Amino acid sequence: MSAPGRAPLYGVRVLDISTLFAGPLAATFLGDFGADVIKVEHPSKPDASRGHGPAKDGVNLWWKTLGRNKRTVTLNLGQADGAAVLLELVRSADVLIENFRPGTLERWGLGPDELLAANPALVIARVTAFGQFGPYSARPGFGSLAEAMSGFAALTGEPDGPPTLPPFGLADGIAALATSYAVMVALRSAEATGRGQVVDMAIIEPILMLLGGQITAFDQLGTVQPRTGNRSVNNAPRNVYRTADDEWVAVSTSSQSIAERVMTLVGRPELVDEPWFSSGHSRAQHADELDEAVASWVAARPTAVVLEEFERAQAAVAPVYDVRGILADPQYAALGTVQTVDDDELGQVKMQNVLFRLSETPGAIRFTGRPHGHDTEEVLDEIGITAEQRAALRERGIL
Repeated sequence: MSAPGRAPLYGVRVLDISTLFAGPLAATFLGDFGADVIKVEHPSKPDASRGHGPAKDGVNLWWKTLGRNKRTVTLNLGQADGAAVLLELVRSADVLIENFRPGTLERWGLGPDELLAANPALVIARVTAFGQFGPYSARPGFGSLAEAMSGFAALTGEPDGPPTLPPFGLADGIAALATSYAVMVALRSAEATGRGQVVDMAIIEPILMLLGGQITAFDQLGTVQPRTGNRSVNNAPRNVYRTADDEWVAVSTSSQSIAERVMTLVGRPELVDEPWFSSGHSRAQHADELDEAVASWVAARPTAVVLEEFERAQAAVAPVYDVRGILADPQYAALGTVQTVDDDELGQVKMQNVLFRLSETPGAIRFTGRPHGHDTEEVLDEIGITAEQRAALRERGIL
């Protein structure tokens, strides 16, 4: 764990007034590298992510990761006194992340005009399903809709099966990464100019970039990428294959040299000499033949032997893990990908480490997700709201 003063975002204050996943996860990424993240939640309606997924002894487990490195405060922003307190917090903040439907903050007197009047250098990240304008902007929406609208679901699944949604918040996670990047870009601009700005992040957009060149291909060729299951339209063999001990491995041949090594390894070197083998796209048109060769070779050997032989041949392979495999894998262990962190409620918990390693200013998990409102007194005291004022606000349901 690095000293707080060495963290690259030390001194940056982030107000996280968003809920569920994309906005809060973006704030988590910033907090992991030293930002002072203040999580603001309604006094009687905590962030809904506290109720998602499994819990132990009444303590939500996903929140321990999503809420890490965040001080938690309760505040009713829909009341004038609560909005006034938030504006006081804004004066000392650098970033505000929100994901209310467009017009909600404006209705509370907390729109960008008011926020930037309180702090002209503030970066305001507005994360919504569809963006701040357009015919869908007022609709409710979640990442699943982005996965559907982006083409991801249409591409995912077996050719004769239905479009398939992921069993986790993929579009939210991609939007969170994009939001944290956008915030850093806007902070750099604010540092140079002294002026903040609004980041308009629509969850339906960032996932499009990760889906590759489908838009350009349709524009230029009129082609629509089909569902291909675990296969790829860009290379073959590329699939998952069952081993002799009833486990699965994934094989990819994105480069020509790897494809040649794989086919030599599985005893079909003559296929390398076929004219169609010379490019990934043309190999994909012969996926049945290539898959049969790899699948039959893999099926005759236990997983350990498959992995050993692929490694010896310098061909790309990986076991298909569930969480048990992740925790036992020596590469993840060497990287420190999973960390054990002290927690006031659960003792110790394991969770994913920060996203990447910096050689001079590393990030760190300073503490895990805290209970609802845990730091209200401390944070409001820092901005000069007295104990008497806090008591009065609490009596009126503002805190």
